[in-house]
Amino acid sequence: MRFSYILATSLLAASLQLASGDLIAQKVKSASFSYLPEKSDDRYNQRVPSKTLILPGGGFVILAHKAAGEYTIERYDADLKRLWSAALPLTSDQAVDGFARSAEQAVVVVYQKEGSVQTLSAHTISLANGQKSGSKKLIETGSRDRRPGVSFSSDGTKLVAWRYLTREAQIKAISATVFDEKLQKLKDRTYDFHDQGGFFSTTVHVGNDGTQYVTLVGDEMKKLTVRRYRNDSPDIKVMSVSVGGTFGGKVVNVFDSRFALQPDNMLYAAAICNERESGLYHSLKVIKFDFSGESEMKFAPEVKFTPEYLALVNKASGATAKRLEDVYLTDLFLTEEKQLVVLAEKKFEEGGDDSPGHTRELHVFGYNEFLTPSWQRIVAKDQVAPAAEGFSSIGYRAAMFGSELQLVTWEKIKGKSDLYLRRLNGQNGAVQEPKGLGLNVAADQNPSYVKDFTGWLDAKTIVGVSALAKNLRP
Repeated sequence: MRFSYILATSLLAASLQLASGDLIAQKVKSASFSYLPEKSDDRYNQRVPSKTLILPGGGFVILAHKAAGEYTIERYDADLKRLWSAALPLTSDQAVDGFARSAEQAVVVVYQKEGSVQTLSAHTISLANGQKSGSKKLIETGSRDRRPGVSFSSDGTKLVAWRYLTREAQIKAISATVFDEKLQKLKDRTYDFHDQGGFFSTTVHVGNDGTQYVTLVGDEMKKLTVRRYRNDSPDIKVMSVSVGGTFGGKVVNVFDSRFALQPDNMLYAAAICNERESGLYHSLKVIKFDFSGESEMKFAPEVKFTPEYLALVNKASGATAKRLEDVYLTDLFLTEEKQLVVLAEKKFEEGGDDSPGHTRELHVFGYNEFLTPSWQRIVAKDQVAPAAEGFSSIGYRAAMFGSELQLVTWEKIKGKSDLYLRRLNGQNGAVQEPKGLGLNVAADQNPSYVKDFTGWLDAKTIVGVSALAKNLRP
């Protein structure tokens, strides 16, 4: 079995041979690439977490910050040959808020706050020749309103842009517009939340067919709700399930949640619930929302965070924690057999706004195709980044191939700073020990580009960036 790692920056590349569980790296390809690390006012919320988009026909397209006030969109083939480059100049009032691609083009969404208005606009870039369209305004709102949002379908052919309608800082509705990949308007929509009370959270998802799924955590953070809005019908379908409540005299509510819309419009949700008064983690709950046919929900048996579970975490991580803390949901993946893998990660700061950020162990939960819990794993890791980086340079990148989940991290293990690969079996949770890719990624002060530009061309080939040139430092 052969595994290639194509790495860019200077673009260094290495081929990794897997034999008898050993990983041997050798250089295979390289290409020139320059990048200026970005600085963000919100270092904990990356609006464009991945700047490498893999193309189904081979190769990839990247969004690169070349200089202050200038990005470029570039296409490379599988041999690291650059096919074209399109410049995207930005003013000091603008920022990139979205990056996606369909089979024919890439789309870059630009946020701007100027004077009394905030706007989201978009450019399309042809994947065939790099031709860039003019700016198309998607949505506009007042400068004092909440920041507008945008979401893409999984195949990049649809996007929805929205603004919040509020009263005394409380969301009362969302005004949204659905577009096709050519940025032609398909539908204007208003999602009304006057029935939601005083405190809830909401997100808008869009399917490949343009259907919108508005997800809500409401009822004092006890209930998960999904509303479906079609473009060809005024009817709204709603499904709700209570995951919190009072158990054993203790009020339990949603601490963290994540929704994942699949290409077939099946929607999975995971929620970590905790005790309101003590903050103690209570359980993980998973739901499948199926709007096809008569519309059905599948509610998985809860996974409780017992003292025995905490003991497993401490054993795997080498810690002596008295309780679970700072664990947040990060990803939901489906195997080719429709088994669900849920990932959560421990994230925290040492203390204070200017303290380093840490990400530690991964909590991984496996469910069979009937949504029955089948295994649990704790994947130990230890990552740290300077305060200026927030969590943008640490964490992980992951991709599912068949029933195998591949995890790549940048960390320092046994004194060696490198990119490390872990393989996890989605059927039984078996996980391999981390294997260094032999790239000796420098532990410098701006390593976020390492995670930003990591992606999979296929199950055997990863593309990414390693800082070898001094011009990568700000």
